[in-house]
Amino acid sequence: MLEIGLTGGIGSGKSRVADLFAARGAAVIDTDLLAHEITAPGGLAMPALVEAFGPGCLRADGAMDRDAMRALVFSDPTAKRRLEAITHPLIRQLTEARALAVRTEGRHPYLIYVVPLLVESGTWRERVERVVVVDCSEENQIARVMARNGFTRAQVESIMARQATRAQRLAVATDVIDNDGPPQALPAQVDQLDALYRSLSSPSPAAGIPH
Repeated sequence: MLEIGLTGGIGSGKSRVADLFAARGAAVIDTDLLAHEITAPGGLAMPALVEAFGPGCLRADGAMDRDAMRALVFSDPTAKRRLEAITHPLIRQLTEARALAVRTEGRHPYLIYVVPLLVESGTWRERVERVVVVDCSEENQIARVMARNGFTRAQVESIMARQATRAQRLAVATDVIDNDGPPQALPAQVDQLDALYRSLSSPSPAAGIPH
């Protein structure tokens, strides 16, 4: 099965593109959704997070307080490393388990991992056969995140400063989806890549079945 990494900066439109691939039959594993899952009430990461950061890291419902943790890790690199030491192994464990289930099931033509920090992680590029980057201008990123999350421009720029640059992402891209235009321009681009990925996933006719 062809396995692909999908990435892009904050506000680039990764989730929308992933949804379009899923609608065309691809298996999609979104590591950001897994991060939310393990930090939800009763999530796998919550006991270790409370032990490391105290009850101040919790919301009233028992989930991790993402705003409080975001503020903490931005101001304290040590806290960021402690948070990642707890969450990253769990996310990887869940990712691998779900990928195994997809491969075993055999219903999907190919598998896409949505990895916001694919370039930054250093290991993901060796785990996938292709990398598709959802690309847009930095000004569009900023405008979209301000509108979506209610962040200030300074807050968005601070997040972007901790991510790979646009040039760094494009440098590792096998395929690029341009999301600087209207949303209506995305489906045709996804259709083109879907056809390519299906052709690459298909077994070679010459391979045959061993006797």
